[in-house]
This record gives sequence, C-alpha cells and structure tokens, in this order.
Amino acid sequence: MRNLSGDYIVEFVLVGFPTSPPLQLLLFALFLAIFLLTLLENALIVSTIWLTPSLHRPMFFFLGHLSFLELWYINVTVPRLLGAFLTQEHRVSYVGCMTQLYFFIALACTECVLLAVMAYDRYLAICEPLRYPSLMPFSMATRLAAFSWGSGFFSSMMKLLFISRLSYCGSNIINHFFCDISPLLNLTCSNKEQAELVDFLLALVMILLPLLAVVSSYAAIIATILRIPTAQGRHKAFSTCASHLAVVVIYYSSTLFTYARPRAMYTFNHSKVISVLYTVIVPFLNPAIYCLRNKEVKDALRKTVLGRCPCSRDIPDWCT
Repeated sequence: MRNLSGDYIVEFVLVGFPTSPPLQLLLFALFLAIFLLTLLENALIVSTIWLTPSLHRPMFFFLGHLSFLELWYINVTVPRLLGAFLTQEHRVSYVGCMTQLYFFIALACTECVLLAVMAYDRYLAICEPLRYPSLMPFSMATRLAAFSWGSGFFSSMMKLLFISRLSYCGSNIINHFFCDISPLLNLTCSNKEQAELVDFLLALVMILLPLLAVVSSYAAIIATILRIPTAQGRHKAFSTCASHLAVVVIYYSSTLFTYARPRAMYTFNHSKVISVLYTVIVPFLNPAIYCLRNKEVKDALRKTVLGRCPCSRDIPDWCT
C-alpha cells in the first residue's frame, strides 16, 4: 500500500500510554489479564453454543456470532499494545497500520449492526411470541448475521479506500494506542475534506441507524413489559433488560462520541481513554452480560466445562 504522493511511508509511531516503567508493567499485567479472560470467556461461549443442540436457536445463534466477533475484535488492538508495554517498541509499518485500521473498523461496524439485529430478535420474541417462529426462522437469522458481517466489512473497505489515497508528510507520530481514522487524518498533508466527509457519513449510517433500531425495539419491549400483570415478572424483565442496555449504552455512546462528531471537538488523550471502553472493556463484559446471566447458557456451560447434566426448568427468560 503506497502513499499517492510518490513517497513510501515506512512506519508510524504509536504513542500509546506514556507513563513511568513501573506503571507500564502494571498496565501490562492488567491488560494481559483482561485479554486472556476475554479470550477464554468468548471461546467458551462459542464452543458451548456450537456443541449444545438445545442452544441452536436464533437468539443463541446471534450470541455466538457476537462472541466470535469479540475474539477477533480484541486481537486487533490489544496484542500490539501489550508488546509496546513490554518492549517499548511503538513503531508500526504503513501496511501494518492500514491493515489494523481495516479490521478494526470492519469489526466495530459489524458489532453495531449485530447489536441492532439482536435487539430486533428480542423485540420479536417478546412482542410477537406466537409469530416468532415464522418471523425469525433459522434462514432469516443466517441472512441477518451475514448482513451484519457484510455491511461492516464493506463500510470499512470504503473508508480505507479514501484514507489510503491521502498523502502523509511531516510527523509520523500517532497519538493513540492503535491506528485509528482521526489520528491518521490529523497527519495528512493533502486535502482531507472528502475523506472526512465519507468517514463522518458512514459513521452516522453504521452507528446511528443501528442505534435507532435498538431504541425502537426496546421502546416496544418496555411497553410490552409494562403490561405484564405480576410485579415479579416485570422486575425480572426490567432487570435483565437493564443489564443488556448497559452494555449497549456504553458501546454506542463511546463509538458515537469518538466517530460521529466534528473533528474540532476531537481530543486525542480523552479519546484514547474512551477507546479502551469499546476495544477492551466491552468485549470483556459482553459474555457476562449477554450469556452468563442466561440460565440455559449457564447450564450448558456447566455441562461443557464440568461434564454435568444441566437441570431442566421451564422458566421464562425475558429479554434474552
């Protein structure tokens, strides 16, 4: 991949989190622990859903896709960050930077759409329970999952097409812990208005439209829950939905704040901290929020890990 100015960009320097050596080791240990736990959690969930026939339903099909996505998502940014903490090597090649940028954007956009698809699935399950099997057959779930992945990777390709055509000169220092769009646009010495416009519009489409789908779905879900006759049923439904919505709010608000706002409001140091939320913390929390609170998944995990037969209880599971 070459800069169209005619000069090859050999490498960029990722600033990361410049701190004292003892704090660097502390951050390394913290991020390493979160990284390994995230890999373990999501790998367990993917394998459990795959190996348990009773979980071969659209709801868990989407959860499996989400966990599979998180496995790759955290591997795009964290391993390089861990290496920088340990070796103080902050250089990354031009091709390596653009490759990281492509997969990061692709997986981030895919997650936005997938979260909206999951909200729509829950809307159908709760608001249209009798028609749910016909409205969400496995073929429809497969098409929605494919659409989530396809739209995310296509959006990333369009963004990278414009960013890679820019000319870079002067400083090659990126004030971030991974290659992201805004720091790269800040380094270009060519006209970046077109690239910024494409980036901004695609960010709005890939973040705001899925967010509107999530809000609409949960507005209908809450209206349905309010009609549940028993206080216990309403409490269970609201508490489960609140846990799910907490992660949705964290993920969408952090990505919206980072990518769908004017460049004049961009502050790199603050954005680095915010980026940790959706690149590290959310993938770490998602398994607990989406799966480990679900009785069927917990029983299946117990059977997979401990070899025990899960108990069979017919307890309705609202919002999951």
